[in-house]
Amino acid sequence: MVLRAAAVSALAAGVVVVVAAVAGGGSAAAGAAVGGAIAVGVLAFGALAVDAVSRLMPAASLLFALVTYTFQVVLMALVFVALSRSGLLDRELDRNWLGGAIIAGVLVWTVVQIRLATTARIPAFDSPAVARPEGGAR
Repeated sequence: MVLRAAAVSALAAGVVVVVAAVAGGGSAAAGAAVGGAIAVGVLAFGALAVDAVSRLMPAASLLFALVTYTFQVVLMALVFVALSRSGLLDRELDRNWLGGAIIAGVLVWTVVQIRLATTARIPAFDSPAVARPEGGAR
């Protein structure tokens, strides 16, 4: 499920990069590419971590998912602060396209995750085999 969401989000980021290149030039395309990479990278890391914890300790998965979400928000904020302080957002990366690509990547990721989660066939319980009496019919 994580790989599908990452692939679709990366594809959406690629579309945003092409639109940015046509509409705004090189710095817009670079900003969109960095924004798409940030969105896909942070969300994929978080989803893989939550998936690993849910397999090992299912009871702790909701708590870990909430902590991971908080960590993802803080990590994205730290990346923005680092990019702002480095001066890249003023010279080489278009700030608006970077933000737009992150928003687009997160929205596409969320829609794909919801779609995959709601259509997944996950059994809620194991049904015991029905024992049929000798003779066949019930």
